[in-house]
Amino acid sequence: MTTAAPTLKTSIAYPKGQITLREVGLRDGLQMVDKFPSTQGKLDWLALEYAAGMRHFELGTFLPTDRYPMFGDLELLIAKAMEYPDLHGAALVPNKRGAMDAFASGVSELHCVISASEEHNQANLNRSCADSLTEIRQIIELRNSRHPETTIGVGIAMSFGCSISGEVAPNLVLTLAENLYEIGADIVSLADTVGYAGPKQVEHLAREMYSLASGRPFGIHLHDTRGLGLANASAALGQGVSMLDASLGGLGGCPAAPKATGNIVMEDLVFLCQTAGFDTGIDLEKLLLTREVLKREMPAQPLYGALAMAGLPKIGNTVANT
Repeated sequence: MTTAAPTLKTSIAYPKGQITLREVGLRDGLQMVDKFPSTQGKLDWLALEYAAGMRHFELGTFLPTDRYPMFGDLELLIAKAMEYPDLHGAALVPNKRGAMDAFASGVSELHCVISASEEHNQANLNRSCADSLTEIRQIIELRNSRHPETTIGVGIAMSFGCSISGEVAPNLVLTLAENLYEIGADIVSLADTVGYAGPKQVEHLAREMYSLASGRPFGIHLHDTRGLGLANASAALGQGVSMLDASLGGLGGCPAAPKATGNIVMEDLVFLCQTAGFDTGIDLEKLLLTREVLKREMPAQPLYGALAMAGLPKIGNTVANT
């Protein structure tokens, strides 16, 4: 007799009218590092960020552990994460096989990926965009029939331009997003995988996404490759975005994207949101302490962040009175 996998006890994953910040360092942040944290290091990272107020985490990727040892403890990490009240955990699933493993783990969200660039989709997933869309549809159908409590998110890589093929038309991205919502994706995210976008491009596409989503949540996944990550996040905040991804210390990158560098820095993003008047529920002093885990576990890995270098201002970490 088999026992059904437990699920994370969460209510609405992305509440309407709120900004959700998601820590992707445990997944995106570790897929290109030379040395990754021990299992205990990951658990310490998770515990400290949770204590700081973080509630959304991307915990890893379901990939063969012989080729991707940094995710070899993913199921254990998911099980431990499930012990925290109100924690929403996501795992990246690059294919249907990974999705089956993810469903069995009880993780509360499966995060699929498809590229707006055919060339990048082939390089990253070894299949066409059409085949990826078909597979995502099959994963959603499986969710609908057997795992209705599980959230399905989809990230559209190279939404603002591709380092392999060049320009990506916004209308192509929006059409793909519309298709994903139509087949049942709960949240669709636009990814600036290689940091090509500026604030005007993000503002335009986020505004169009808000209209297209018609009340459904959408996210933004930004990289700081050319130094505009926080400016782009600010542009997205003004256009109704539901979720923003970032990683502690700015870890991250894409193996299939030449010259891709890290995500926007979570600590700096929290500061941006709080000075803009958004209630993140995150204590910045406690969040900054979490960096000590990364220094201990990955001493040779560069960590980024203006707030970590300069410190918190004396006026506090919430919006100043004017």
